[in-house]
Amino acid sequence: MKVVFNTSPIIFLYKLGYLELALNLFDDIYIPASVFTEISRKEDKLNTLIEVLIQEEAFKQREIKLINIFRGLNQRIGRGESEAIVLAIELEADYVILDDFVARKEAIKLGLNVKGTLGIIRKLMIDKYIEVIAIDDLYEKLKEMKFRVKKDVFNKIFE
Repeated sequence: MKVVFNTSPIIFLYKLGYLELALNLFDDIYIPASVFTEISRKEDKLNTLIEVLIQEEAFKQREIKLINIFRGLNQRIGRGESEAIVLAIELEADYVILDDFVARKEAIKLGLNVKGTLGIIRKLMIDKYIEVIAIDDLYEKLKEMKFRVKKDVFNKIFE
């Protein structure tokens, strides 16, 4: 399965300790150049990990080519989300991994399949990579990390 990640799912999965486990779910993982740049701005452990994952080709960094589509999207959503959507189109990815609600709607309008951080966590649980005993604790932990999701949406994903 081929996927393209935006920045926020990488950051949240990393903070939860699930990023490297999530690599097991996909065959090919791509990130657009702007996502790498955004993560690389900070000199931290995530930056170091992403550089290692790119060197090991667990993550493949790519520049986008469909500039006109990017420009149209970038008027409505952020650069990282726009590039992730465009790269998913170019690569004919199975999924684009986005958390931003507006970006997800744009991706769906363009015919892409979308997953987010919560969908990946759920898949990790289903495939027995992780065990979450108390779903409410996970919700609270995500809220502390400034992950925005309504409780009813969260509950629906994990019911």
